[in-house]
Amino acid sequence: MSLEVPVSKAGLTQNGDEACRLLQGHDAPQNEEVPLLGIRLPVLRNFAGKKLRRIWQDRMSARCVDSQKGRSSRFYTAETAAGGEAAPFRDAGKDGMPERGLDSVPFRVWNEALTIKTMPNINDNFLKLQAGYLFPEIGRRVNAFAESHPEAAKRLIRCGIGDVTEPLPMAAIEAMHRAVDDLSTHERFHGYGPEQGYFWLREAIAKKAYQAHGVHVEVDEIYVSDGAKCDTGNILDIFGPGNRIAVPDPVYPVYVDTNVMAGNTGSSSPDGSYEGLVYLPCTPENNFVPQLPDEHVDLIYLCFPNNPTGAVASRNELLKWVEYARANRAIILYDSAYEAFIQDSSIPRSIFEIPGARDCAIEFRSFSKQGGFTGVRCGYVVIPKELHGYDSEGNKVSISRLWSRRTSTKFNGASYIVQRGAAALFTMEGMAQTAALISHYLGNASLLLNACRQAGMRVWGGENAPYVWVQCPDGLDSWQMFDKMLHEANVVITPGSGFGSRGEGFFRISAFNSRENVDEVCRRIHSLFAR
Repeated sequence: MSLEVPVSKAGLTQNGDEACRLLQGHDAPQNEEVPLLGIRLPVLRNFAGKKLRRIWQDRMSARCVDSQKGRSSRFYTAETAAGGEAAPFRDAGKDGMPERGLDSVPFRVWNEALTIKTMPNINDNFLKLQAGYLFPEIGRRVNAFAESHPEAAKRLIRCGIGDVTEPLPMAAIEAMHRAVDDLSTHERFHGYGPEQGYFWLREAIAKKAYQAHGVHVEVDEIYVSDGAKCDTGNILDIFGPGNRIAVPDPVYPVYVDTNVMAGNTGSSSPDGSYEGLVYLPCTPENNFVPQLPDEHVDLIYLCFPNNPTGAVASRNELLKWVEYARANRAIILYDSAYEAFIQDSSIPRSIFEIPGARDCAIEFRSFSKQGGFTGVRCGYVVIPKELHGYDSEGNKVSISRLWSRRTSTKFNGASYIVQRGAAALFTMEGMAQTAALISHYLGNASLLLNACRQAGMRVWGGENAPYVWVQCPDGLDSWQMFDKMLHEANVVITPGSGFGSRGEGFFRISAFNSRENVDEVCRRIHSLFAR
């Protein structure tokens, strides 16, 4: 709540002359900051209302002054000052300031009212976010439809969010059962593990996911986490303000929203874009692979196979990005969560297959789609030792060292049970079972792709990715297509506009489903759109 305190004259005891000039002077500029007690307190002036507002995060107090008797040596709460009582807040210290220190801030007002905000301040950047994250908004609309159409709701098939549907690979299940048993004995019990992940999992990742494919990645460059979604957002902790950030458009919403939360953007525009970000258009003309920007950027988000479009980047296309990043001292944030779906051997699965990428890239991977771990939660980040950022004085700083420090402070590691399950995916049995899982979902994608093509729609993806990206028919926009599929076919899809302005006019169909459901979705698409 805000409290207006009418005071005729009150005293400042420190930095007083400068603060008084700013507070008294009618020429004080809007939003000018007053140095007070070594802190810069924002002071806003409302000339029309003849009020001064000072915003502070903690409790505030005022030294009340009686114009007849001079200054008082006691502090009073703002509430007391407003009520006109003389009950002291706390005795002043030797220097005339409250012994409590910085959370009790005096103020001066000349024949005006002071409005004091006594609540904690929030991170205002959150208020710049669009009304709702895409998938909760889809859920809200689907729930509203189900409530008003209970019979039709029984026929709903969800092909919207990219959540897996098939059981976990048996190798992972058995490994996690054994891990649970480990925790039942003193001899094999595990408590807190290494924040960066257990060595045996990191070693399996290095050998089987990289070195077996001729890619140089070392064990101590791998950081195990609870999923790539968290990592792509948390990575911003180690990058400072003022970076120029490039994102594809359409784009996985997490990349944009986490930058908004971190204060790296301005306000949003009517088309949903944000000031301060550099958007890289992905269109049918460039096969949804973004072109290099015409300006300098510092951080570059790339995702291949792409979510939402299902596009893949060739070796030459990725080489151009690596060359750009090295020439501009930029860092590529490479989301490779869907690499297991790549079937074309000419398409790189890792950015580190590209010469020079170890100098300029971070790679994010996940077990969510590869092993069906969306509800189990495990992923990892690879940060090469060669990768550096720069401090405010231009000195090189190891990115891996910063990420290790951040991880040790904010994360206690993925659970022992989950990491045992993830490690089992790299056994001979586990790799065979994950390959079968991937084959199932890619089979679904192929069926959906062909159904849309036969219905006369333009389609991308679905071959090296579990997503089919479709152009809306008959001039429909993305949400109109969403509503049409929901109400007339009882199928949930994802509107392309939820991924950015360049996604308008498209929609995404997820292949994560049972074969029975996919066959039925194909039949409904044919019934609704076939000419």
